Amino acid sequence: MTLLAAVAVGLAVAFVSLGAYVTVRQQMYRNLDDSLKDRAVQAANNGVLTNYYNLQRISSDALGLSDIRVGVYLDSGQKVNAKLSPLPPMNATELAVARGTAPDGYSIETVGTPNSPHFRVVAVPARFCPREDDQACDDGETLQAALVVAQSLKPIDRTLHNLGIVLWAIGLLGVIGAALAGNAIAQSGLRPLARLTAAAESIARTEDLRPIPVTGSDEITRLAVAFNAMLAALARSQDRQRRLVGDAGHELRTPLTSIRTNLDLLAQADKRGGLRAEDRQQLLDDVRAQMDELTTLIGDLTELARDTPQVRDAELIELSNVVEDALLKVRRRASGVEWDVQLSPFPVWGDERLLGRAVTNLLDNAAKYSVPDDTAGHRTDGEPLGRVTVRLLDGVLTVTDSGPGIAEADLPHVFERFYRSSEARSRPGSGLGLAIVKHAAEQHGGMIYARNAPNAGAQFTLWLPHAATQSR
Repeated sequence: MTLLAAVAVGLAVAFVSLGAYVTVRQQMYRNLDDSLKDRAVQAANNGVLTNYYNLQRISSDALGLSDIRVGVYLDSGQKVNAKLSPLPPMNATELAVARGTAPDGYSIETVGTPNSPHFRVVAVPARFCPREDDQACDDGETLQAALVVAQSLKPIDRTLHNLGIVLWAIGLLGVIGAALAGNAIAQSGLRPLARLTAAAESIARTEDLRPIPVTGSDEITRLAVAFNAMLAALARSQDRQRRLVGDAGHELRTPLTSIRTNLDLLAQADKRGGLRAEDRQQLLDDVRAQMDELTTLIGDLTELARDTPQVRDAELIELSNVVEDALLKVRRRASGVEWDVQLSPFPVWGDERLLGRAVTNLLDNAAKYSVPDDTAGHRTDGEPLGRVTVRLLDGVLTVTDSGPGIAEADLPHVFERFYRSSEARSRPGSGLGLAIVKHAAEQHGGMIYARNAPNAGAQFTLWLPHAATQSR
């Protein structure tokens, strides 16, 4: 900020100084040119200086021309200077005026070198009388010439030099002042940023995610507000991870305890001579069921623990095919359920594995609650024990079961991790299936919601955007 202020003020002062210098220089030259031209024309018209006799005898002081050089340049190339006045600079430009070939009829130019005085030279046309006596010349005796008046630019150069020094001094002082002011403003303006930096370093050191105090309404304040929002999001993520770990430990303890108990019983029975074949098979089946439940729970935990904000490496998927594959899996496990399926093609961009798992969870959940708890997975007299309706229309997947529905108090919580209603605790499951469905829907830019169907049973609706409207 200090450098920026100094550079900005320096450039501004440089442009203003250059403009002022050029303007003053041009105005001084313009005033000098007007004065020289007016005096030269007046002197040429009154005939005093265009007479050889007068030019050699009358001092230029008497004509108010004491600060300039005066001379006559004849069209023949002859140069005549005034009394007590050095000859002014004369060259081809003034000769052109004397011969009447100058474009404007007169000329104004600056003559001089770095090692010689600078003059502003004005030449105007005149008729010159060459008589050396005081008698007037007849018209036929006058010669065509140019009256040349030259004034030294030393006073103007000195003035411009002093002006340049003043402008440089003012510019330098302005840059120094701007740098000091910029440094003061930077220190004052960045002090809140320094506090924010110290707070960030303290958070990194102590892992304390409490928000930092915010005062003011400037950009630094906006940064602090955004930083606090980030801390809040990070705190929520940590809280979710802690709850996930705690709930996972609780849920894992149940199948592990059951497996350990069954294995201990099996080991003790073997020491006493073993169990009957049917009892041993029942115990092994129970262990196998607990292992399956544990495997499913670990897979669900792994999926939820990723907590990624969006699907990576998405591919074009036909959603109806995903639903059909999930139906094949669930139908084998739920033989006592009648399925009413109607699917229409619908392409989406996404992760086929994650979407398949979400749809499978929806169908498993519907099949589980569509049959009575005491007859799940069995038929009675060949009649189905439950009915599940599946519809996929325009990217909206609706799954409706024939179960008792969802209690109003449980509806807001059905998609929470490990949440299980009192009715669900008697059935197998970990409470993660619907959480994975919500996770998959959010990752694909969709949504999932639950309600009770008009004719009893729970209804889950999963919406996903069309592939044409999704970003890959």
